[in-house]
Amino acid sequence: MTLSVWNQPLAQLPERCDVLVVGAGPAGSACARVLALAGRQVVLVDAQAFPRDKVCGDGLVPDAHAALRELGVHDAVMARAHAVSAACCVAPGGTSVDVPGELAVLPRRELDALLCQAAVDAGARMVAPARFVAPLTGPDGRVTGARLRQGTDERLLAATWTVLATGAPPAALLAAGLCERRTPSAMALRAYVHHPDMAAEVPNLRFVWHRRLRGGYGWVFPAGEGRYNIGVGVLDSHTVATDGQEPVASGKRSGPNLRTLFDDFLAADPVAARLMHEGQLLGELKGAPLRCDLDGARWHAPGVLVAGEAAGSTYAFTGEGIGKALETGIAAARALLGGWGSGDAAVRADYDVRMQALLPRFRMYRQAASFNRHPLLVGLMVWRARRSQRTVQRLSDILNERRMPGSLLSWRGFRAMMLG
Repeated sequence: MTLSVWNQPLAQLPERCDVLVVGAGPAGSACARVLALAGRQVVLVDAQAFPRDKVCGDGLVPDAHAALRELGVHDAVMARAHAVSAACCVAPGGTSVDVPGELAVLPRRELDALLCQAAVDAGARMVAPARFVAPLTGPDGRVTGARLRQGTDERLLAATWTVLATGAPPAALLAAGLCERRTPSAMALRAYVHHPDMAAEVPNLRFVWHRRLRGGYGWVFPAGEGRYNIGVGVLDSHTVATDGQEPVASGKRSGPNLRTLFDDFLAADPVAARLMHEGQLLGELKGAPLRCDLDGARWHAPGVLVAGEAAGSTYAFTGEGIGKALETGIAAARALLGGWGSGDAAVRADYDVRMQALLPRFRMYRQAASFNRHPLLVGLMVWRARRSQRTVQRLSDILNERRMPGSLLSWRGFRAMMLG
């Protein structure tokens, strides 16, 4: 990939552009690509030089596949990804059920590079590393661009619109006055491991629930060529740990230490234990915050839209956020294109409608997050699914977003499943 096209100095930027997109993850790159393909002058910046690592489970579930197709990059992504056919859900007792779906794994270092390249290929200007310092504002308070910093150099870039797709860290949201919750709503810790002889044990995405992992779950995802993404997530919004070391409470209770939770995962799951004890660790364990539920930040203000994980595009129950980050980035671009020249109100109203349309599914997944706090319920669900192909199909429909999660992953749905 032509990294020299991306990692340019600030001096190469124009004085102004149609849209400044801050953050070149899935949401930002998706937004930039759609806008550039429509002929808008787009500048895309990221705080880190590309390609860069991103702590994530790396799983591509059906909503991500659909968004990648909409962007016209699905074939390019799948040429590099490791495709699998099911999500293996492992209950506390060790029994499991495979839920079929269109699934794959691709490390974010590669995925984000592909998406960023797609935005550049469409005509976007990419500059990195370039950090968003503060918004520029007009006399009426409308955002009119940003102050960007690269090392000791600063540059003012005027933009008709600014899109913040800056991920979970709140700094950019705080600078723009759009942050409504500083603390993350979830946390994850993951590592990459190489083990050449685990393909039979981990042919699909592996999710593990256990009483020692209460409030979240553990995972092992095959990335191909003997590589695996292994990690744990704490998906209880009451409390999370910020760095895997010290718990920081955002509610009433203190949270678990993520490294201790990771050790508990190895103690609870023999497959994860074998992978870590026999395999070669590639790099170090890394933690990252998550923002969930389309909550914690205002979605828009005059002259600016917020997309991706900055807007809370991660599901509370599963911790999956790539697909919905892509969708919100596309939604921001569509709103801008549809209301271009019609004023702030039209763009913001359009974007609000698109984001509101996503909320019911996020709320259902928030309700389903109670299953993470009560892993025995997952055990009962797996027990039922192993005896009922209808239940497996319903779970598959939820995974593939053909059915709302509340139809099964709620107390009412759970009761109906057990009685039916």
